[in-house]
Amino acid sequence: MVISGKNKVIRLIAAAVSLVALATSAGCGAGTADAGKSDDIKQQTINPGKLTIATGQPAYAPYVIDNKPESGKGFESAVAYAVAEKMGFSKSDVTWTRTTFDAAIAPGSKDYDLNIQQFSMTPERKTAVDFTPSYYNPTQSVIVRKDSKYASAKTLADLKDASVAAMVGTTSYDFAKSKIKDDIKTFNDNVALSQALDSNQVDAIVDDTPTAVYVIEDNQVKNAKVLGQIGGSEDPEGMGIVLPKDSKLTKAASKAVSDMTKDGSLKKLQDTWLKEYTTDIPTLK
Repeated sequence: MVISGKNKVIRLIAAAVSLVALATSAGCGAGTADAGKSDDIKQQTINPGKLTIATGQPAYAPYVIDNKPESGKGFESAVAYAVAEKMGFSKSDVTWTRTTFDAAIAPGSKDYDLNIQQFSMTPERKTAVDFTPSYYNPTQSVIVRKDSKYASAKTLADLKDASVAAMVGTTSYDFAKSKIKDDIKTFNDNVALSQALDSNQVDAIVDDTPTAVYVIEDNQVKNAKVLGQIGGSEDPEGMGIVLPKDSKLTKAASKAVSDMTKDGSLKKLQDTWLKEYTTDIPTLK
């Protein structure tokens, strides 16, 4: 059959239109796939497919056992893996890194997706980073040496002449300042804080109650004791998991913590890892 010039042109135009339609269809398909991929939470992390969680160096019990967060042993380590699972990450998807306390909550870019190391939530910190809802609301306790003249103190007023210290920028410092005395000495980390008491640089130190008990158990301060909890020192805001400011993971991580609160699994982890560190401790008023 002979195709006329006119029909030949029509057929060429039709073929071209078909090719454009096919290409457009393929493009739309790719766009849909890409959109689906961008909505995948595992593609929102700093290392796609992996969830990078940070903690302190060192990290102490009862929050992390033997300074090994990857073991899943210790309250914060266990919470981190439980939150990761609810977000859709398996244990093998989790990688750990370390940060200092101050750097973790400073403004700017971060090398972690989540950071968990007893961060209390304050308005100032919320301007620099995101927080999940609280996973624990601790009290604060006072530690003294047993040979100190303050070892028999029964009230906070008994400590008014003592040299008291706490870690800088912490809720421990805030409560020590507001409940004990205005002049509180500061140290950059818990190691330096414990050493200051152990070497008689200060008469007493203040830390969250579980940490205070561990300081004694681990003999970080020799011949010391937990004098008691500071009355009225339960943190109303509590400790939250930190995320970079405006992180795409904040919503999912927050939902995970909220779900754990509702289903009771968070309370079970608290009882498992913290109960022996928080019971039978007197309160100083």
